[in-house]
Amino acid sequence: MAESDSRAVAAALVAKEVWKSYRTEGGELPVLQGLDLTVEKGEIVGIVGVSGVGKSTLLHVLGALDKPDRGEVLIGGVPVAGLSPEDLAAVRNRGVGFVFQFHYLLPEFTALENVMMPLLIRREPPAKARERARGLLTELGLEHRLSHPPSRLSGGEQQRVAIARALCTEPSVLLADEPTGNLDPHTGATVFERLRTLAKLHGMACVVATHNETLAGACDRIVQLCEGTLREVTFRSGGAVNRDRPVPGPSA
Repeated sequence: MAESDSRAVAAALVAKEVWKSYRTEGGELPVLQGLDLTVEKGEIVGIVGVSGVGKSTLLHVLGALDKPDRGEVLIGGVPVAGLSPEDLAAVRNRGVGFVFQFHYLLPEFTALENVMMPLLIRREPPAKARERARGLLTELGLEHRLSHPPSRLSGGEQQRVAIARALCTEPSVLLADEPTGNLDPHTGATVFERLRTLAKLHGMACVVATHNETLAGACDRIVQLCEGTLREVTFRSGGAVNRDRPVPGPSA
């Protein structure tokens, strides 16, 4: 096996030459254009870029919620394009955690039940699911909100419930779209530190799309989505973004 191939297999998440566009009234709208990305186990990659550039689209493609027009995505070395709907659902449930801008909490269930749900779907014992969910919510400062439905939670509290739900399955890959966007700075820093700790302890690869320069600066690596491709960037003092070089592909 070639060195580049073995690296792709060993990496937690790989995107190879990914293209994605959408049809609009004005014609074809290109969003991702031959994009490459490799995220190692335990690595946290921050994705920055202006609003509307395609960060959410990229996360959807990386998490197998949307299909690329061309190219390949591998999760844990497995190409997701060839999976059956059942196997793909299993990969998303067991291997990928999602935290999006909108919480997507189930309104008829409590905070505790929302966090338990992914474990119950994969037929874990209810007692185990409850213990895991309770522990995560407690760590995120919500031990007094376990029995509250989403309608009785603040926006920040709902976001923390969504983060706990994403972490409850101990995924190998976590995809987060503005994960601390609704949180105050102190709580946001606490939540992000929790993500960092889990990533390092369990070898979880994290991809975080954010406008928060402080959060992005705390990632292991920062890439900028611009004109459908990714470039490595660094933050200089004052928050200015310095474009560096294109992100190397899996074969580099």
